[in-house]
Amino acid sequence: MAGPSVTESDIEIVVDALRNGWYGPNAYSYVEKFEKEFAKWHGRNFALMTPNCTHSIHLLLTSLNIKQGDEVIVPDVTWIASAAPIVYLGATPVFADVDKFTWCLTAETIKARITSRTKAVIVVDLYGNMPNMQEIQQLCDEYGIYLIEDAAEALGSKIGHRRAGSFGVGSVFSFHRTKTLTTGEGGMLLIDDEKIFARSKFLRDHGRMPGSYFNTEVTFKYMPSNLAASLGYAQFLRLNELVQKKIWIWQRYEEFLGGIDYVTLNPVQPEVTNSYWSSVLMVNPESGHSRDTLIKSFEVYKIPTRPFFYPLSTLPAFKDHLNQGIFENVNAESLSKSGICLPSALNLEEKQIKYICEVIKLILKESK
Repeated sequence: MAGPSVTESDIEIVVDALRNGWYGPNAYSYVEKFEKEFAKWHGRNFALMTPNCTHSIHLLLTSLNIKQGDEVIVPDVTWIASAAPIVYLGATPVFADVDKFTWCLTAETIKARITSRTKAVIVVDLYGNMPNMQEIQQLCDEYGIYLIEDAAEALGSKIGHRRAGSFGVGSVFSFHRTKTLTTGEGGMLLIDDEKIFARSKFLRDHGRMPGSYFNTEVTFKYMPSNLAASLGYAQFLRLNELVQKKIWIWQRYEEFLGGIDYVTLNPVQPEVTNSYWSSVLMVNPESGHSRDTLIKSFEVYKIPTRPFFYPLSTLPAFKDHLNQGIFENVNAESLSKSGICLPSALNLEEKQIKYICEVIKLILKESK
């Protein structure tokens, strides 16, 4: 379903970290190299590696002084990690609808949710898609709210010549085992502002003064492992190869499903280069199938799939955090009911993708 590409060159670097990456200046050598190169690649000033992407969001929101009584706008359809740190801080997540074509927030859907308590908006580059960042940034500037980019699923995507992760006051990435670049578990926070970076770095390691055991605040322990960073750095050296394999997987699905009625794949957006972390199948209800019935049909053929993300506002996890009530987010609900994540692991071969597409055609033919 999903998983990394790990080569001998990756293993050699991890072995070097195992043998040499523990003492003195080598204790965090791979963390520092990974952070430096990752920030540079995205045109950002600073980077902080974390144990996972959720921690990166939590660090940034805390550094921006998001607190109880504040509201943060998030897309209704995304993984829970985009919104959970808002609740950690006692603030209120406000769920906005997404565009039916890009699957992302728009300036219009964000504006409909802005109140006097809105302090930030977290824009998610869902499944590698990207919204109109220029319009969203202009809106945020107009209302004096922070723009945060959740690029966890968009490593390698671009809008125009700008990479995903280069927008807003800060951006975050995930290196979970299912992601294009993996550290097993891991995340990265990218920042341009030196004061916000310094605050985030301070919060990341128990609120201690640099190089000392003197703590001035009770904060978090979100320090990364040098061992995990060694794998991340090794994978970063192969990043173009990894992104191109993801694009190749989507292109094969597009090739083998071309012209088939009732199904479409991730949208092709003008000005956007999608890195296609996950190839997503959208099924038209007129096919006689819903998301759930199609997934059950796949199970018969031993093909693993996952449903599109559920609207967060419909999850029991957030039932006590909907201070503004439940909005009607039509596009989020429709996308969720129609979308299926197809196998997208980096070890997929063309014959496997072709078989999956043949099964899709067979299922749709049988349902007519």
